[in-house]
Amino acid sequence: MINYFKIDRPIRYMIKFVILFILLIQVLTGCSSSNSSKDKNAAPYITKTALQLNTVVTINLYDKQDQKILDGCFDLIAKYENIYSTTINTTELYKLNHGTLPHNGLTYHISNELAGVLQYGLYYCKLSGGSFDISIGPASSLWDFIDPNPKVPPKQEIEAALPYIDYKNITLDGNDLTFTKEGIQIDLGAIAKGYIADRIKDYLLANGVKSAMINLGGNVLCVGGKPDGSPFRVGIQKPFADRNETVAIIEITDLSVVSSGIYERFFKQDGVLYHHILDPKTGFPVNNNLVAVTIISKVSADGDGLSTSCFALGLDKGMALIETIPDTYAAFITKDYQIHYTKGFQDAIKFAQ
Repeated sequence: MINYFKIDRPIRYMIKFVILFILLIQVLTGCSSSNSSKDKNAAPYITKTALQLNTVVTINLYDKQDQKILDGCFDLIAKYENIYSTTINTTELYKLNHGTLPHNGLTYHISNELAGVLQYGLYYCKLSGGSFDISIGPASSLWDFIDPNPKVPPKQEIEAALPYIDYKNITLDGNDLTFTKEGIQIDLGAIAKGYIADRIKDYLLANGVKSAMINLGGNVLCVGGKPDGSPFRVGIQKPFADRNETVAIIEITDLSVVSSGIYERFFKQDGVLYHHILDPKTGFPVNNNLVAVTIISKVSADGDGLSTSCFALGLDKGMALIETIPDTYAAFITKDYQIHYTKGFQDAIKFAQ
């Protein structure tokens, strides 16, 4: 879920974690927090970091020294956040979820921007057999992982939400969105960052940028490779690491790296860990042997949708799904910290030495 930014203790922890991840990416790609003037042999670049989408966003441009283009990326992020947020009461999605968007019965005419991401979302709902479900809103809205004192929602409230969770209750026909009944709420948190990253890449390419890195809170999308033709180096995060450790470092060009894991947002209550990846069938966190899934794909929205889908499906079904999709690879980390790569991963993706 995309929640409007609010700084408290758990969110500060998350931001610190993401900042460390971003710093790792910058080290691996030969970047620092400012222009690389200290290294006369390195190509100049410009970079900007901001708090958006309830996370830390960093974008680096390597072959264009145009601050207006860089600023335009963040304007684009703000535009999409003001459409997709479930908690800002002026956004299109908030109005849709609360029935205040203009409608005819249960049919709503929505913008191209909202229809575009919903199309991706519904595709992955169907592909995963409902393990990924954008109608999770009635349940996800009950969980608050950034509250200073998070608590498990009352079981009866979660059970009351379940009859409204089923993507089959949503039909999208062009820009017309129809619900089969009242009470359905859409949550795009598992797909929106990837979709936004793809739109930023489109914007950069349209402005002549051929070498860039987009990092939306750990969702990484590379535009081309480095200006010298070499690949970017991206680390796969070690879950629950005390410091910013990686389990592998890969070299990629013009690809997306997206991870989903139980370490991203969680709390413990009575000795039990509760994380933010919810099972649409129960309204509670998915309970399986996985701690993280990383997807390598051309399109970041695919990586976002697949990382959540595969996590919810579990190791065997998740791996089987990825191995049916061309030019897409995954690394699954189980609770024993073993890494399971899909077929072709180690042939297609080069590991840094």
